Amino acid sequence: MLLVRDGHSVTIAGRDLTAARLLAEKLGCSALCMDRNGDLTELYGYEVVIDAAGPFQAYGDDPYRMARAAIAAGAHYLDLSDSAAFCAGITVLDADARSAGLCVLSGVSSVPAISSAAVRALTGDQVPRMIDTAILPGNRSPRGLSVMQSILSQAGKPMRVWRGGAWTPATGWSDPQDYRLPGGLRRQAWQIEVPDQTLFPAHFRAETVLFRAGLELAIMRYGLAAFAMLQRLFPIPVSKPVVRAFKLVANLLSPFGSGKGGMSVMVITNHERKVWRLLAEEGEGPFIPGVAARALLRRKSLPAGAGPALSVVTLDECEAAMQDLKVRTEQVSERFEPIFVQVLGSSFVQLPKEIQMTHLTADISRWRGRAKIRRGTSLWSRALCRLFGFPAAADDTAAEVIKRVVPTGEVWQRFFGPSRFASKLAATTSGMTERFGPFTFRLGLVVKDEALHYPVVSGRLGPLPLPKWLLPVSEAREYVADGLFHFDVKLSAPIVRDLLVHYTGTLAAASESVVP
Repeated sequence: MLLVRDGHSVTIAGRDLTAARLLAEKLGCSALCMDRNGDLTELYGYEVVIDAAGPFQAYGDDPYRMARAAIAAGAHYLDLSDSAAFCAGITVLDADARSAGLCVLSGVSSVPAISSAAVRALTGDQVPRMIDTAILPGNRSPRGLSVMQSILSQAGKPMRVWRGGAWTPATGWSDPQDYRLPGGLRRQAWQIEVPDQTLFPAHFRAETVLFRAGLELAIMRYGLAAFAMLQRLFPIPVSKPVVRAFKLVANLLSPFGSGKGGMSVMVITNHERKVWRLLAEEGEGPFIPGVAARALLRRKSLPAGAGPALSVVTLDECEAAMQDLKVRTEQVSERFEPIFVQVLGSSFVQLPKEIQMTHLTADISRWRGRAKIRRGTSLWSRALCRLFGFPAAADDTAAEVIKRVVPTGEVWQRFFGPSRFASKLAATTSGMTERFGPFTFRLGLVVKDEALHYPVVSGRLGPLPLPKWLLPVSEAREYVADGLFHFDVKLSAPIVRDLLVHYTGTLAAASESVVP
């Protein structure tokens, strides 16, 4: 409909000519009977072919048959694919597209076309630390079988997500998170796979890329979560009868909820958290996936070549293509303040950059290096080391620290050779706290001589305060030497003040290849 409004001569093609004619009559365009697996010679004579059928995950052994046919017919090709593999793989047609002077783009939809446009607008020339996107349709928005099959085929299935500069295992329809939309609306979304997770790490060089999709009704969200759990335990094929059964349930629930849907794209840089949000009013949400194609076809010419639709349109172009829709957008910006910035305030910027970067974790950060460890030899020291899980003595061992942001602070996992132990840090009104199991210690963080010091100033066991003579003595600091981040942590046992553990070493940012 958006292309018809813009004055394009549009033909709707599908296997069911009767259905195509009914829709064409409603939209004011023409209809054509065509099967994408059949004869495609009817494509000759058209300037642009747009594949909006799907599910693109199920296009078989020749997934780009339609795109090849469009090139052969001398037509530009666009599709609305939400399949990561399909979008990424279309580059196999790049040479053919360039030779023909044609534009072949996959994912000219909400993702990755609009989402990448939003990321580019929010970050400018900066490299984002984290990208977090969500699509949140209203319950009354129509759901086709292709969309439902795409989601159901992922529920409970393993997937990989780029977090903290590494590919980490995840599960389809898991890890729910709440998102805000314009007008104070809040919706919950769950993790699924789209092109963004595969393509954004290399395109934007982001450390973390997350995507979630939502369903407005809790009964549908948690029903799908139950299906995902069953798929992990007793996997069954997502056949057409299964999809139709879920479609029947969705249709029965369609009178409930609303037709309002939206989208959220959040980025974090070193100093800011920025969010672009969209809210589509009743009945307007289904038009959003077509906005990027509309924006692209408003241009006088299209770029030759084949690839995923990454930053191929600007956010301004997309918003201009929504002007005749009942859609609201907003951008919100705030300072990005991790817990160490909150506690140290203006002192934080006095630290060397090498130390600052270790305390600017947006989601997950990984740091690797080498360490030397000494352990106390007294019975008391050995008992406490065992209680807290401190590492065994070693002259030279591999060291890794993984920092993970949680709603109440950060969790630090430390690995020294085969040993590992963890603690949870939180910013409070009285300063930084670090918790080891039931023990919580308040740290008197101080910046001195370009080093960050971690003295223990108080502690408690559960809710009970510990007297000073029961506190460990902490001589811990982070500093920079020869351009490298160094740690030097010496802990003395409470009461007797014997050596508990002393570990020193270096760390540097760890990152894997973005190629999954």
